Amino acid sequence: MSCIKGKDTKPEMLVRKFLFSKGFRYKLHDNKLYGKPDLVFPKLKTVIFIHGCYWHGHENCRYFVIPKTRTDWWLDKIGKNKIRDTENLRKLKNEGWNVITLFECELKPFK
Repeated sequence: MSCIKGKDTKPEMLVRKFLFSKGFRYKLHDNKLYGKPDLVFPKLKTVIFIHGCYWHGHENCRYFVIPKTRTDWWLDKIGKNKIRDTENLRKLKNEGWNVITLFECELKPFK
């Protein structure tokens, strides 16, 4: 698990390349904002979070599978991630930020 990246993931790079090609300029991983958003557009007062379906417990997603071992521990961990995500979203909205959340499955081609 220590080899799993938190930055510059494939879904994140896909979104970054698309937005950059369309002329959008952004800041990366601004640690001054709640939740350390993946992309920050200060002029538009907008942030984008790009979540992995597994790590953030994306409901009704084929990529979110409950582990067979240490199930209680993993469910607790993923549950805390979801609570933290909700809290960060609320804090950012209270400060006037527009928040966009993308999940990894939304960026994969349909099959």
